[in-house]
Amino acid sequence: MSLRKGVLKSFNSGNYTATVQLTSSYKVYLEGITVGRNIPAAEMTVGRKVALVFFDEHNAKEAVVVAVYT
Repeated sequence: MSLRKGVLKSFNSGNYTATVQLTSSYKVYLEGITVGRNIPAAEMTVGRKVALVFFDEHNAKEAVVVAVYT
């Protein structure tokens, strides 16, 4: 399990998923990342920094956005 930083590129409030760009990667976007339901949809604005937990570093579908901050 690892914790990584990223930037929010889009948010789908219907299924609570996000597209995130990891801070270490400028060309790769992770799509369909699950967002913790404890984060209000109003806080998920494009450009904000996010914290992600990767349960399996080789499978992005196992990642969860656990925090959003500025």
